[in-house]
Amino acid sequence: MANAPDPFSRLFLEQIRLRGQATGVTIDAVMIRSAEELETAFPAMEQKRPDAIIVQPSLPGKRVAELALKYRIPSVGNIREFAEYGGLMTYSAAQAVMYRHAAIYVDKILKGANPADLPVTQPTKFELVINLKTAKALGLTVPPSILGRTDQVIE
Repeated sequence: MANAPDPFSRLFLEQIRLRGQATGVTIDAVMIRSAEELETAFPAMEQKRPDAIIVQPSLPGKRVAELALKYRIPSVGNIREFAEYGGLMTYSAAQAVMYRHAAIYVDKILKGANPADLPVTQPTKFELVINLKTAKALGLTVPPSILGRTDQVIE
């Protein structure tokens, strides 16, 4: 589920499609252009019954999580709050670590460093959050092997 006006939606979908092809999973993009389209997208998806949706973070996460639960579609996001809103799970770079790194960069820039001279870094710590309340509401059982790797479980 991608946010059509977001300039990153193309890259978001491209990466998901590549991973889908590599694993033999069919990816059907649902492009959302407005809040009204979000409200009609879930009833339209009911006919195809997707196994799950991956949600672009620039969409209104709380509403997407609510609708996904209402229509009994497992949903995955990539910001921690998505699982807190009722999405099934999130997997993302650890936000606290990213904010600390951002603060270091801001400090360097405020002290006179040229931003173009600072190295580009990639996240090194990722977090998996699973909402067991949502899993139970969807009739899903999360295997112990996955729960053992989870950074946070919402019960």
